[in-house]
Amino acid sequence: MSTGPSLVDARWVKSSYSGNSGGECVEVAQLPAVRGAVAVRDSKAPEGPVLTFPAASFAHLVRTVALDR
Repeated sequence: MSTGPSLVDARWVKSSYSGNSGGECVEVAQLPAVRGAVAVRDSKAPEGPVLTFPAASFAHLVRTVALDR
């Protein structure tokens, strides 16, 4: 049973919009083993669940969120 792409080589980067007060803490990583995939996790719970997106879908998500700001 496959549980998704390997995150072993993921280089996590905390969003510049994440607060330092422990609130909105999001990290993203490109997944070299899965061409074009992007992973997203809660930096307060790095061992918790991870969402993975194809690069085009993640770019669409970011554009959509940016429009709502």
